[in-house]
Amino acid sequence: MLRRFSRPTPALPRSAALSLLQVALTVCLWWSTTSAGLAFNTIRCQLADGFDFPVGKPEADGYYKARGFWPNGHLGEDWNGRGGGDSDLGDPIYCIGRGVVVLSEDVRVGWGNVVIIRHAYREITGKIEMVDSLYGHLYQRNVKVGQVVERGQLVGTMGGNNGMYPVHLHLEVRKNLAIGMNRSSFARDYSNYHSPTAFINAHRRLSVDMRKYDVPVDTFAPYGGELTEAQEQVSRSTSPSTYTHKSPSARAGQPDSSGVIRTGRGLRIPVVGGTARPAVTAPVTPPSTPPGSTGGTAASTIPSGSAPPPAPAPAGGAEKSDFWSRLKGKLKDGQVTPGVEEKK
Repeated sequence: MLRRFSRPTPALPRSAALSLLQVALTVCLWWSTTSAGLAFNTIRCQLADGFDFPVGKPEADGYYKARGFWPNGHLGEDWNGRGGGDSDLGDPIYCIGRGVVVLSEDVRVGWGNVVIIRHAYREITGKIEMVDSLYGHLYQRNVKVGQVVERGQLVGTMGGNNGMYPVHLHLEVRKNLAIGMNRSSFARDYSNYHSPTAFINAHRRLSVDMRKYDVPVDTFAPYGGELTEAQEQVSRSTSPSTYTHKSPSARAGQPDSSGVIRTGRGLRIPVVGGTARPAVTAPVTPPSTPPGSTGGTAASTIPSGSAPPPAPAPAGGAEKSDFWSRLKGKLKDGQVTPGVEEKK
């Protein structure tokens, strides 16, 4: 009987076997980290070393809080100048702390010009947290998306949404990085928002850290759309440890499900009518000071055809009643629809 012999398989060299093992381990590690974390475009930025007030920096000198924060109601604070009337039109608005600009555009409706800045900071416990600060109803925006800004840097000038409201700054501080301008999808309480003054007072001076950290910049929920799986997760946990950095160039130029094109720098460009347009349209150079302004180095000019602001009213205990009387007057004249201020 013939005996069948099989040719022995040649053994791999030791060096080749080790190389294959290294490749396999690398692939497994990459898969585990990308599947467990969240892939977002990021911009590197140092941690905020403290937070100040956005008007009359750093202590809000010359300004007062006309309207405060309360859950399920007004989700921010309204700040006014003590000069009375609309004399604060064009007053400078400052960044409350070091961060990255994640939105700068004219949102229109009840908002007008809006800037949102994302801040990474270290809590007293040592944990790194992130918050978004929103500056609404601006007369003019002076920062671009993707720009790293410092505490006290000019971000825009005070307005009233093109006359829809008495001139004031609407300030919000959000815990949830997925909110963006789509507030209706999120609970209107402390689970998603900070009381701005309480947050600022509790974080006036923080530890200094010279290292730079990856700050995610494309976490907003799409307008009127469903949250993606990653956005659902970021709305539940905003700790940077949950993020996995993904190179922006991997998705550059490709629109995603929310209709946004990612550029090579990780910036967000909305797609309108099949073509991409930059999200920032406002000039970024400080304009001249408008008539009636109470001061500041970066005020804007009054739009053509607009009436100049009224003469300053005497400062004193009637500040809040002055603001509310002007708002009630606009309601009576039909310039403001009841409830719009709450839903903006």
